[in-house]
Amino acid sequence: MSSSKSTKGALLSVLVGLAIPFSCLAQPAPPASKGSPVATVAGQPITEDELSETLGPQQSMQLRNQEYEAKSKALESVIRLRVVQAEARKLGITPEKLVEQEVDSKVPEPTDRELEAFFFGQGNANARFEDVKEQIRTTLKHLLIQKARQRYADSLRAKTEVVVFLRPPMVEVGYDAARVKGSPQAPVTIVEFSDFQCPYCKQSESTLKDLLARYDGQVKIAWRDFPLREIHPLAQTAAEAARCAGDQGKFWEFHDALFADQSKLKEADLIASAKAIGLNEKSLRSCLASGKFKSKIEADLDEGRKVGVVGTPGFFINGVFLSGAQPKADFEKIIDNQLALTRTQSRATNTATK
Repeated sequence: MSSSKSTKGALLSVLVGLAIPFSCLAQPAPPASKGSPVATVAGQPITEDELSETLGPQQSMQLRNQEYEAKSKALESVIRLRVVQAEARKLGITPEKLVEQEVDSKVPEPTDRELEAFFFGQGNANARFEDVKEQIRTTLKHLLIQKARQRYADSLRAKTEVVVFLRPPMVEVGYDAARVKGSPQAPVTIVEFSDFQCPYCKQSESTLKDLLARYDGQVKIAWRDFPLREIHPLAQTAAEAARCAGDQGKFWEFHDALFADQSKLKEADLIASAKAIGLNEKSLRSCLASGKFKSKIEADLDEGRKVGVVGTPGFFINGVFLSGAQPKADFEKIIDNQLALTRTQSRATNTATK
């Protein structure tokens, strides 16, 4: 490692408490193209495409997400370094001096009560508090300083123009415009692969409702069927009935009725729910009996599997995969990133046309 890289790595450790070897951030060798061989056997190549097929879509997506997460964390650390360096240049002092003056000197010594709470929180059953008190004091002070440095760097970032071009892995996923909730012009589309009998899908419905309200006009939800027939025997018929309700212009009303009470998914219950929201019973029965939508539901299942969905619910937020009934904050993070990207692209377009 060169001396400049060593200095930069040490500086990053001082500033944000994260000792990342900067050799790890050097430009990597370009990845092999999908048609390039990764091995040969008796002169016959094994390509990246074959490797991906062997891994399968879910594992391939997991690997891509892991790579993105690692790069994203490293990038956040480097951004913290750069904003602190920029502030130090503005003030005409070294970054180390700035951090000492604005952060380290302002972090108070931990109190005895805090030391005790830290000690007992670690479950140190085989040690006496008094024997390790000073060691804990040093450790806790170090942790408090690290957190304070990061908060300081983040406060500087909030006042600095930072544009992030690193993007999470994305998959192009289509959807049916007839089953979309929210403004059709919304720049962020959440494609949801879901199952009417799945309890986690029901759990996610309140999250999606909140997101539509918070991001009114900016987010839309697109439904795709992914009935897990092996464990949810009523999900297939429920999915067909919902599509039949869509034929009468009431897919989302029927969707809401099904999730309102997942214990009522037998065919007689589906008919009762349909009548309750004003659907034509005869038309619904005829639609179900014909099996009109079986092939379309199968097509949703096939595409879901191809893009890595194995369970429900599965979400693609402008192509960024989020698996399971995740907290609303996880959705918001991706949505905010996508909206920021949209604004950046819009500014770039406007600049180019001037």
